[in-house]
Amino acid sequence: MSLREILHWPDPRLAQPAAPVTDPAEMAELIGDMFETMYDAPGRGLAAPQVGVSARVFVMDTGWKDGEMTPIACINPQILWRSDTVATGGEGCLSVPGVTAEVPRATEIVLGYTDINGAAQERHLTGADAIFAQHEYDHLDGVMHFDRLSAPARDALLAEYESRA
Repeated sequence: MSLREILHWPDPRLAQPAAPVTDPAEMAELIGDMFETMYDAPGRGLAAPQVGVSARVFVMDTGWKDGEMTPIACINPQILWRSDTVATGGEGCLSVPGVTAEVPRATEIVLGYTDINGAAQERHLTGADAIFAQHEYDHLDGVMHFDRLSAPARDALLAEYESRA
């Protein structure tokens, strides 16, 4: 495994939808690299487009910073259901370091995906797990977290980000 470079906004690859994966087994090296890169960053999630790979893959581990490792690798994920209950909370992004955005997200989702062995999986996620999965899923569609903000809030966040660069 090796660390990969994390792309930073405004790299145009971050705004492109990722390609579907046809052979999950071919993702093993990428997924290993993504976990290593995410933990080193240190982050709780990372999508393949963030490391310059157009593939519908993301990894996340929402518990590792609190001492409980719960790694999950999702290939060709789909959000099958979202709750009507929405919470707004501060979200950071490894591709937009140093700033957070108050993003509204569903508090519960059902996530379908293929695992590294090619098996179909389905998980009911709540709270932080649901929010992180939605954030990473957005990356696969070329959507950044600030794209979910009003125009004035988006402009303010990008201005703050650019002032730090």
